[in-house]
Amino acid sequence: MFTLIAYILAISALIFSFTKDKEKTKTSLAKAYKSFSSILPDFASVLALVGILLTYISPQLIVKFLGEKSGFGGMFLSSIVGSITLIPGFIAFPLAKSVLDRGAGIMQVAVFVSTLMMVGIVTAPLEIKYFGKKETLLRNGLSYIYSFIAALILGMVVKP
Repeated sequence: MFTLIAYILAISALIFSFTKDKEKTKTSLAKAYKSFSSILPDFASVLALVGILLTYISPQLIVKFLGEKSGFGGMFLSSIVGSITLIPGFIAFPLAKSVLDRGAGIMQVAVFVSTLMMVGIVTAPLEIKYFGKKETLLRNGLSYIYSFIAALILGMVVKP
């Protein structure tokens, strides 16, 4: 139902924009299409990789490396994967839910999602170009530390 409402709102806004200024709307749609088509190959490969991994990785393996009993080692492993992976939030959260359902621990998944959203190893070169090396390293370093703090707090608050 939410998706339907979001589509209706988006189409309504597009129609409103088109009635206000046809040329700007056409230009915006062309830019959006160009941006989408440049992102699509990377996005599709990430989706395929996640699907394949979840198909072939057994729940026992997930519990072993990311279960509650994996402790700090599991948190560290998931933080490294989260830091170097580039997955959008609308894929990350369902992925986190499915990994939790397969036996992963709350803190391990929390640090994964947190580093995934805040730490950008892959995007660091671009960030350095615009913001500078010092700022990029500071932001990524503080975000990495914060991810562990947030995961520890979640681990204390949320009990499975």
